[in-house]
Amino acid sequence: MHTFFILFCLSTALSVYAQNDPAGSAQVSVQTLPVSYRGISLGISLDDLKTALSKDALFGYRGDEDVSFIPSQEESYLETTGTSFIRRALFQTKADKVYVMTFTLNTSLIDHYSVFTTLVRRYGEPAYLDPKQAVWEDGTTRISLERPLTIKYIDKITFTAVADEYDARKNQEIRLREDFLSDF
Repeated sequence: MHTFFILFCLSTALSVYAQNDPAGSAQVSVQTLPVSYRGISLGISLDDLKTALSKDALFGYRGDEDVSFIPSQEESYLETTGTSFIRRALFQTKADKVYVMTFTLNTSLIDHYSVFTTLVRRYGEPAYLDPKQAVWEDGTTRISLERPLTIKYIDKITFTAVADEYDARKNQEIRLREDFLSDF
């Protein structure tokens, strides 16, 4: 436990130093992050996702009853259980393409430290680290390891577009509310 605390403090200090280093000399070059897990990739269609999940014994996908559609936003969510190391998986799609994959892991079979050290070995130190999450990013992909034990793969370009659409809708609602109130 003591070694973990020292590694955590060192990693946090390096992250803060890299964020505050104006010359950028502390930053490590970022390699391309993976966009897939067990053959399930960001950008695949909902039908291809269903096929991949039904063929993988690690997931307990049972069919369309696990899918929820939001027609007004061209979005759908597919949630399924896992059978061992993955307790639950959630996939978000926009325009029939997966843009977020969330895997909640089974803490009785795998621990946060093992996953964190594996990710550091493969992808280097995280771009961002705090007690709640570690984040790795490249130009198009974001991978986050969140506490207690969830891994997210995010297509940054689509996610940003969805967030911008949400902000635009919220701003429109505010303007409509103000217009309504100004009529009194």
